[in-house]
Amino acid sequence: MSFSEFRPLDENSLIEYIKATPSLSSKIGHNYDGLKIKEVGDGNLNFVYIIVGPSGSFVIKQALPYIRCIGESWPMTKERAYFEAVALKQHGGLCPEHVPEVYHFDRTMSLIGMRYLEPPHIILRKGLIAGIEYPLLAEHMSEYMAKTLFCTSLLYQSTTEHKRAVAEFCGNVELCRLTEQVVFSDPYKVSEYNRWTSPYLDRDAETVREDNLLKIEVAELKSKFCERAQALIHGDLHTGSVMVTPDSTQVIDPEFAFYGPMGFDIGAFVGNLILAFFAQDGHAGQGNDRKSYKEWILKTIEDTWNLFHQKFTALWDEHKNGSGEAYLPAIYNNPELQKLIQEKYMKELFHDTLGFGAAKMIRRIVGVAHVEDFESIKEANIRADCERRALELGKTLLKRRREFVSISEVISAMKHV
Repeated sequence: MSFSEFRPLDENSLIEYIKATPSLSSKIGHNYDGLKIKEVGDGNLNFVYIIVGPSGSFVIKQALPYIRCIGESWPMTKERAYFEAVALKQHGGLCPEHVPEVYHFDRTMSLIGMRYLEPPHIILRKGLIAGIEYPLLAEHMSEYMAKTLFCTSLLYQSTTEHKRAVAEFCGNVELCRLTEQVVFSDPYKVSEYNRWTSPYLDRDAETVREDNLLKIEVAELKSKFCERAQALIHGDLHTGSVMVTPDSTQVIDPEFAFYGPMGFDIGAFVGNLILAFFAQDGHAGQGNDRKSYKEWILKTIEDTWNLFHQKFTALWDEHKNGSGEAYLPAIYNNPELQKLIQEKYMKELFHDTLGFGAAKMIRRIVGVAHVEDFESIKEANIRADCERRALELGKTLLKRRREFVSISEVISAMKHV
């Protein structure tokens, strides 16, 4: 069997492929007896195979030339696997504790071989639905975001390095365009792809489409998303892109990675925690009102931003005389000025985070792709009540994000919806 041109693998051709690929066959000790193969791609875009043998394991992820959940009617470049592999390697180099190791990449086959995150790792979103607390989540995610975002920005890189990297990731334009459509466009117009919990949210969806101020603010966020090459962002950092145990946090699936606004990543994560918070009432049952779990989510949101702020500014202080060219030390040469610059930068980043986070919340309620947090609430009227509260907060955050000066004010607004 030759793999010199692209073809989707099935279980049989997958084994042939592994046999032909030393970097993979060595991971299972070249032992094909008792090999277990399971296809687990529950996402929208790819085939994902778990390969477990007596002497080792790995995951194979293969990108298809269309969106899997919709089919060949919605074509999608399989080149995205290249950008995912490069992002995994670069982010993994900056934060190896929280990114799975890449063992193999094949551009022709649009295929990545990487570490299998073995049980009890589960998708964070599923843990949040189940009401499981992760005491290290904020610590780990703030660490991942601070390191990956700081070290790919001009606070750390020279403009030469940065421009080269930006140019390379401009090739991921198709996935950026998908985000532009589903996050910044579709929810604000009539689109065949939009859906919502009908009839309960019919009026709410219409209100989004008629809100002039909301549309003005969304345009500004879209322009930032398209034009601001601030850092190498993951591009899809929701709670379905994080795998967790009580003491491990691993970020997966960066196929939307490109040089964009940092706040898009931080906002995606925080916005999805906010969605999880508003979904809790729909998951409360006999004997568990989820009150204390909701408090844990609020604390996690607050800690995530505060720890991120702390770690990011610490990296900045540590490297202020390094090769980063955003603020040359010959100009920004006294502590007062450095403090003013840092405060201005972090304030804007905070407002970006709220704006992008809000946009991600809104699109999960009235756009094409919804979240299991709400979808798994069986009674439509209860689900709609939860979604409506999240939607109201999302609209408030998006339109009035500059009025918030701290994350604690956001927490307060969440409690008072």
